[in-house]
Amino acid sequence: MTELLCIGNPIVDVFIDIDNSLADKYGITDPIQHIDSGTADALLKEPAVDFSKAVKSSGGGSANVAKIASMLGMSASFSGCTGQDILSGIFMEEMTASGVNLVLEKSNLKTGLCFACNVNGELRFAACPSASLELNESHINDELIRTAEVVVLDGYILDRRSLVQHILLLANRRGIPVALDAASVMQVKSKAEEILTYSRSFPLFVFMNADEAITFYNTIRKTGSDEAFLTERDKEAYIISDVSPMLKIITDGEIYPIIIVKLGGRGAIVFASGNMYREETFAVIPRNTVGAGDAFCAAFISAWIRGKSLSECASLGNKVAREILEVPGTHIKRGKLKNFAKMLRK
Repeated sequence: MTELLCIGNPIVDVFIDIDNSLADKYGITDPIQHIDSGTADALLKEPAVDFSKAVKSSGGGSANVAKIASMLGMSASFSGCTGQDILSGIFMEEMTASGVNLVLEKSNLKTGLCFACNVNGELRFAACPSASLELNESHINDELIRTAEVVVLDGYILDRRSLVQHILLLANRRGIPVALDAASVMQVKSKAEEILTYSRSFPLFVFMNADEAITFYNTIRKTGSDEAFLTERDKEAYIISDVSPMLKIITDGEIYPIIIVKLGGRGAIVFASGNMYREETFAVIPRNTVGAGDAFCAAFISAWIRGKSLSECASLGNKVAREILEVPGTHIKRGKLKNFAKMLRK
């Protein structure tokens, strides 16, 4: 029996330091961008970057969820598509060492990767999903889905509508809830109506950060607004005053959907059965924010499976996410999470 079946884009996160000239050379000029395989290969061979010292970690939203959940003592499986190269070996070794059961398809394309670039103190991401995009509905069958208690979907697969709907239908037939992370503001802008439709039609958990929740609200309401908030406190206040009434209406059912808004250092807000639950935390200075939201999701869903209250789920999510802020990506030792694993066994 698999407690969490995580499906998504398997990638390897590569953490590097580059200067502005290299960033311009490879087109890494925005906070988040996609690069083609040729650019990714060229950057990997860039003589000005010492890749022998670069931290390389298995990554991808749902893969991170599977890894952290497994470290918390849960039974977790991951399904996705990788290449047959060195990066695939890195991904598989770290995931397996974390205790994750891998159900991988193989492609002739190269394994997806994401460069997390520190450009003079500014973090920029350059992703090349490559082989991960080869996963399709023919790879996901009822035999895989039926053993899970919760299916976790990477929001970046929302672009593959037939795959997402196939998974949702298979899970729904078995009465299995699906946890979906919105992934990014750009995904929410283009997929808000689909996310809303899925939340009304299937047993769904939806995870969004503050910016994504605000974008979701503005897109659904068709306000055309794009608020520029100065502080995290401003975002929180806007979500509570303006966004929350809509999310209460959307979640006003017997159980699902459940919408979780992650506020980073300000905790989280959970919307369920037309109610709002606030769970605060204390802020820390992060070494790196990559994977913290995925860790929150892993801990939240793990606690929910183990019968914890929504408040307890959010509280554990906050605590585990805080640990991930201390390491690059989800490159964390199991021992760092052992106390949280004990909490789930109580």
